[in-house]
Amino acid sequence: MPLRYLFVDMNAYFASVEQHDHPEWRNRPLVVVPVEARTSSCIAVNYLAKARGVRVGSPVWEAEKLCPGVVCAPARPERYVEIHKEIVRAVGRCIPVTKVMSIDEMACSLLGAEREPAKAEDIARSIKAELRHSLGEVLTCSIGVGPNVMLAKIAGDMKKPDGLTVIRPEELPDRLYPLKITDFPGIGPRMEKRFHRYGVTTTRELLQLKESALARVWGSRVHAERWFHLLQGEDVPDLPTRRRTVGHSHVLPPAQRTPDGSRAVMVRLIHKACARLRSIGYWAGAMAIGLRFTEGVKWHTARQLPHCQDTLQWLLAFGEMWDERPTDAGPPLQVWMTLTDLKPAEAATPSLIPQERQATALSHAMDAINRKFGKHAVRFGGISGAEGAAPMRIPFNHIPKINPATN
Repeated sequence: MPLRYLFVDMNAYFASVEQHDHPEWRNRPLVVVPVEARTSSCIAVNYLAKARGVRVGSPVWEAEKLCPGVVCAPARPERYVEIHKEIVRAVGRCIPVTKVMSIDEMACSLLGAEREPAKAEDIARSIKAELRHSLGEVLTCSIGVGPNVMLAKIAGDMKKPDGLTVIRPEELPDRLYPLKITDFPGIGPRMEKRFHRYGVTTTRELLQLKESALARVWGSRVHAERWFHLLQGEDVPDLPTRRRTVGHSHVLPPAQRTPDGSRAVMVRLIHKACARLRSIGYWAGAMAIGLRFTEGVKWHTARQLPHCQDTLQWLLAFGEMWDERPTDAGPPLQVWMTLTDLKPAEAATPSLIPQERQATALSHAMDAINRKFGKHAVRFGGISGAEGAAPMRIPFNHIPKINPATN
């Protein structure tokens, strides 16, 4: 069983980009925040801040308490995508990138002599040198090498930051025993509790499970079978995936924590989600919206429609849904919306009603104009005052295109 993959994982990526661009912030604890408000949460944390107890998801006020003088850098998603592309090109000059896994991770196949441990390590060191040459000393990466992508990723996580680790097939499973079960991709706090209910608390116990027992824990024979073989070091093809939802959420800045301000931001989110729905070729059959208030109250509601992809129909549905919200729960703090019950365009049946077909054509025309002339060049009413709200966000498993129609 050979070494098959090299996995590149950028260290504290968003925070590192900010320190790369701002030399005055280097050697200082730093967090990246979606909006400049103490009630917001940290979406990225550098290693100096982590050492003082700050974590992703920590409220800004808590980060400032744990780490006096911490730099709170406003997120700049377009810049992170721009630097990501430079990183992919730099890695590609050393070895072809097989798959971009996320904004800060990529996997590279090892072929022929590259599968020899010494050669694989040489390639890893050349990647690190190329990144230093192209992008400077701040943007470092940890690299793992293993017999499949999952084990290569685990290897990369073993030594951070700026590490290089190889898991050789002959070292399995012993090399994995010191890990916690939550060090394995896919085992978060909820799945950890499931393993505990079945008496599995250590990695040694996890790796001794038979495939049938693993299926009972996962609740899925297909996932269990795949996981079982990955843990043995086999190279298992990815499972086919289908998008289930398209949505956005936004923590409101203080100036927009009003009924009118939160409504305008919600309309902006619906414009973004519908444009994105069309760009990826899907139709939606339901929408959920929700609010979280400063006093802790939460509210949500949902509505179904015949499958469609035009913005106007969802805005009209939203208007009815918005009237259901509580009006005595205090100032709104966060808004969110999600389009669900998605169908690929090829499986959707266009409406037979001429007005609805025209609305779909109008939405596509708006996308084309916004791509050419910039976001908000044309839009439906209701966004006024929130044009700059809810900027691009980057989920770690998706690298958005810089597209004026959907940003």
